[in-house]
Amino acid sequence: MDSAPPTPLAGPAASDDPGLKAGAIGAPGITALVVAAAAPLTVMTGIAPLAISIGGIGAPAGYLGAAVVLALFAVGFTTMTRLTGGSGAFYSYITLGLGRSAGAGAGILAVVSYNALQIGVYGLLGTQFQAAFARFTGADLPWWLFAGAAVLIVWALGRRGVDVSARLLGVLLVAETLILVVLVAGVLLRGGRDGLHLTSFTPSAITAPGMAGILGFCFAAFAGFESTALYRREARDPDRSIPRATYAAVAFLGLFYALVVWVVVQALGEAGAPAAAGVDPVNLFFTVMDAYVGTWASDLMYVLVLTSVLASQMAFHNAITRYSYSLAQDGLLPSALAHAHPRYGSPSRAGAVQSLLAVAVVGAFAVAQADPYLQLVLLVNTPGAIGVLLLQLITSVAVVVYLRRQSGTRPGVLLAAGAATVLLVVVLYYLIRNVAYLTGAETSTNEVLVAIVPAVFAAGVLAARYLRARRPEQYARIGSES
Repeated sequence: MDSAPPTPLAGPAASDDPGLKAGAIGAPGITALVVAAAAPLTVMTGIAPLAISIGGIGAPAGYLGAAVVLALFAVGFTTMTRLTGGSGAFYSYITLGLGRSAGAGAGILAVVSYNALQIGVYGLLGTQFQAAFARFTGADLPWWLFAGAAVLIVWALGRRGVDVSARLLGVLLVAETLILVVLVAGVLLRGGRDGLHLTSFTPSAITAPGMAGILGFCFAAFAGFESTALYRREARDPDRSIPRATYAAVAFLGLFYALVVWVVVQALGEAGAPAAAGVDPVNLFFTVMDAYVGTWASDLMYVLVLTSVLASQMAFHNAITRYSYSLAQDGLLPSALAHAHPRYGSPSRAGAVQSLLAVAVVGAFAVAQADPYLQLVLLVNTPGAIGVLLLQLITSVAVVVYLRRQSGTRPGVLLAAGAATVLLVVVLYYLIRNVAYLTGAETSTNEVLVAIVPAVFAAGVLAARYLRARRPEQYARIGSES
């Protein structure tokens, strides 16, 4: 059996790049930031306007809250990484803590969740490319043309085994961070629209009704931070450097996202920011950049957005197809997906299926003349965001169960892991309860979107039970990495 992909559940920007496995990047903290924040401009320009329009001016606090919860989660996660030697991630940890059936459910849920997140982003990609094309050429082409072309490019490159290298992601990360720093500096130096205020972090702003609806956005922005654990073998003094790198990744992302979103709120004025974000979310950041820095900076931002979102989609695609390939080998997905290209060695069938699914979803929304940003992104991403949160919760439970079995586990570690579990339960509960704020859809539609997540997990559990009864040798592979 071929080995499982190196980052089976590490997040959308995971990569199978040989340079990554060889430790070409250096410190695991830098690697985690590259993986977790491969497209900060996509998160900020694409998703943050929705967070502001739905959650109000308290949106910056949502990113800080997610960082606090995930920092607590990281305490138990990094401890388990040390005890298990660092091999594996969510999939294997859930199997170790809760058994192969739960691991199988997590594996299938991961494939569906990350597919939903990746495919939903094609709506964002289509609108961003459409806006940039109109800005630079004056021609207004349909969004689905750009989205369809992107699907084709991602499929073709994935089929040929072309990966987005960590070096390229690192360069993009630095460039995107710098352009956002320019935006922050421009707004701060000019004092915002009505002066600089910290109302975003007051109880009234944090407890606004829409804040519960954006929790999925806030937590999804950190997907991949846990990938520091996968570089344990390459790190010096990993028992110290891996936890520090993980906490550094969470702290950087939380503070940076919160700062940028807060600055945009100040630029628009606290009284008008939610309305402005709702009127033109696609161009919100570019409008602020035009006003506070200049058109040269917004033009540059457009270019960086296009490169980052396309690179992010490629990384998403490659991680999903490799993971699907591995699960197909384990009998959890159709065996036809466990087919590598005879020349390139890529998981070509899994890539073709993933791309056809993307075409079908994008095509359906285009035919229905649905809004690619407010409907394709939100409706398709919602079960993905809920699914990733549920995976983090199940992993947290698995970590607690596993650590309780180990002698010598410090009480503080169990306390942090337990607190993370409770907080993730609360977050998931409020997200589901307030999902209408996120989707803007009818009750029946929201019920279907939420029900997809437990249904998929249950399907994975049932698949494992079938393998245990009929194919025990395949059942024994679940959650292993060999």
